[in-house]
Amino acid sequence: MPAVRKYRRDTSEVSCCLKYVIFGFNVMFWIFRTFPDVTDWLGLGIMAVGVWAWTEKDTFNNLSRLTNVALDPAFILILVVPDTIYSVAGTVTFIIGFTGCVGALRENTCLLAAYAIFLALLLLMEMTVGVLGFIFKDWIKSQATGGFQAFIIHYREDPDQQNLIDWIQEDWLQCCGIEGPKDWDRNNYFNCSSSDIGSREACGVPFSCCKRKPNEIIKNKQCGYDVRKPSYSLSSSKYTCVLLFKLFLFIPSGNFEVAKVIYEKGCIQAGEEWVERNLLAIASGAVGTAFTQVYATRFSRCIHRCGPLHYGAVVCPKGNKVRLYPCLQR
Repeated sequence: MPAVRKYRRDTSEVSCCLKYVIFGFNVMFWIFRTFPDVTDWLGLGIMAVGVWAWTEKDTFNNLSRLTNVALDPAFILILVVPDTIYSVAGTVTFIIGFTGCVGALRENTCLLAAYAIFLALLLLMEMTVGVLGFIFKDWIKSQATGGFQAFIIHYREDPDQQNLIDWIQEDWLQCCGIEGPKDWDRNNYFNCSSSDIGSREACGVPFSCCKRKPNEIIKNKQCGYDVRKPSYSLSSSKYTCVLLFKLFLFIPSGNFEVAKVIYEKGCIQAGEEWVERNLLAIASGAVGTAFTQVYATRFSRCIHRCGPLHYGAVVCPKGNKVRLYPCLQR
């Protein structure tokens, strides 16, 4: 006796457009994160750079350096490897991409349900982090301040942290110290009392605190020397007339001269101002990500409700027309 094929009603057929939108979205998401011939090797390379940096700094033989491991750029390189084998984030990405791709392509109700649940949980976690970040912004600020203090104290001890703080002060925020240049007194090399032991950097700041001149080609690594000394003055004849005028009016010229050479704004304040300036872009990115996740969850639920109840595949009778997004029209 020939097997009887059961056909679904026209109102329950799944739009091919809807199905392949979900499939294509997850294929791109999956390939760029877990494709073994490209990003896996890239991830291995990034991790190798991080391990090599730790080896060069002799971190594995000196475990005391791991006290500030969360602030170590080499550790960040090792942590963010997007491979399915080498990181938890990669594993989660693989699972979400797999359930979305296979679930949409085969219209498998179990995988689609799992995909919708994963996206909903991910969205919930992101919203929780955002709300907690807004509520505990003072705590986050204090943690950032503590991290920056550790950067300053260990500035000359770790070349990776040194390069990171130089990039923050010179290129990103254009700032100096936590609240100002005086914070560099926490470092043994820049402490004003270090002049007694012959430190040339005593009462100074790193070169990354210095303002770049418009036509400057080679960085002056000594531009921050002595700038925090009360007797500091510019030797350039460019400011001779200004200084004579200020001396004639009995106006202290120390702060004026320092402001011409280094940034006086602290990095915490500069960071807050950067967030305020780019708040629209940050919010747009967050809303766009949430919007994509919400609609991906919605589409997967549509296919799940419209999908088959047997063998994970829809059998369409000949001659029937597939309506666009039938689930959304209910």
